[in-house]
Amino acid sequence: MEQDINLQKIPKRILNSLLASVSAGVVPRAGAPYIAIGRKDEISALLSDLSAVNEGGGTMRFIIGRYGSGKSFLMQLVRGYALERDFVTADADLSPERRLYGSSGSGVATYRELMKNLASKTSPDGGALPKMIAKWIDSMQTEIASDGIDTESDEFAKRLNRCVAEKLRDIEFLVGGFDFARIITEYYRAFVSGDDDRRIACLRWLRGEFSSKTEARSALGFQVSVIIDDDNWYDFLKLWACLVRMMGYRGLIVFIDECVNLYKINHRVSRENNYEKILAMFNDTLQGRAEGLGLILGGTPQFLDDTRRGLFSYEALRSRLCDSRFSVDGAVNLIGPVIRLRRLSDDELYALISRVTKLYAVNYGIEPRVSDEEKVKFLEICLARAGADSMITPREMLRDYMTVMNLLMQNEDLSFDDIVGQAVTLRTDEDGAEKASESKKEYTPEDIVF
Repeated sequence: MEQDINLQKIPKRILNSLLASVSAGVVPRAGAPYIAIGRKDEISALLSDLSAVNEGGGTMRFIIGRYGSGKSFLMQLVRGYALERDFVTADADLSPERRLYGSSGSGVATYRELMKNLASKTSPDGGALPKMIAKWIDSMQTEIASDGIDTESDEFAKRLNRCVAEKLRDIEFLVGGFDFARIITEYYRAFVSGDDDRRIACLRWLRGEFSSKTEARSALGFQVSVIIDDDNWYDFLKLWACLVRMMGYRGLIVFIDECVNLYKINHRVSRENNYEKILAMFNDTLQGRAEGLGLILGGTPQFLDDTRRGLFSYEALRSRLCDSRFSVDGAVNLIGPVIRLRRLSDDELYALISRVTKLYAVNYGIEPRVSDEEKVKFLEICLARAGADSMITPREMLRDYMTVMNLLMQNEDLSFDDIVGQAVTLRTDEDGAEKASESKKEYTPEDIVF
């Protein structure tokens, strides 16, 4: 069912970016709620995780779906909801260069990407780290000044130093917390004194950009016992979760997509080391050792289910993530750690192309030459492909539909029937080979049942 959204009020910049993303088959960074159709139950389950993080707990979810099924879209949608609710978010896509565990910087590369994309309500596009710390310091200065203490006095500076030290004391007892708290303190001092070189050096340490302790000492001007590296970056992610709550935010929500790249690792030991890191994350969040941290990982069914190379090849994870023997086929269970995305229903797919049609009209200031009957005809052609009744994805359908509308807008001599009147269907010959043939069937709106 379509949501009641005033499409006329969408900023032109966001609308252009949204339609460009849909046409290219990529997930929009902004504007996802405007084409959010279906997934109501999945969104509710993930929003319940936000509530748990807000209460100081930790959560971890796996969103599993085929390429183009909407898992990345769902993650971006929840990311937007988290920012609106005053959480801090960080997101990264895994790749051959970015892993959860690895040597030669492939593990800390994921941490650096997360820090680059660190976002808050006031900095939704990333790069929020300096602004968050500045806002935190300003709030403490305002609190002290409200007691009537002159901001230029020595007493004000002493009170501010004491306030920072007291807030960071709890962090010092966590793994890596002493150096983390010291760097935050040094950043605060550099910020207050206007020492940009020291402040930037502290930011580099916090972002994991130093390759050695010697390099860090040279830039910072003092000795540190650790730097953020491949082995310990997740420990510092937990420290960030504690710090953002201390700063007044509700918690830290981390989105890690394209986990199928872990499945693609050929070296068995390296692959299992990455799965062991996932196990550590899972145990930490569900056993209460990651206060204020929510983790959402996205991957394909192959990444999860394959007993030779997927997560189920690692027995400790398989026993935690596999379906119960009492699970019923077709029954919905969104309380467990794994959310498997179902195919959108026919009426949800129709609502989706109807919504995109309206967005297209608003963006280009025209009325698309597609009637309701032709929308139904288009959807039926898509569903007529072999296996589409269970395998069709929003990505491929929307890309085709955007192509149709683009052609209609730029070629006034073409009609809808000229473009999609003859649908290509797949047939399988006696040897099992697939062949393309032209279907000349005439479609009517009554032919499709929602």
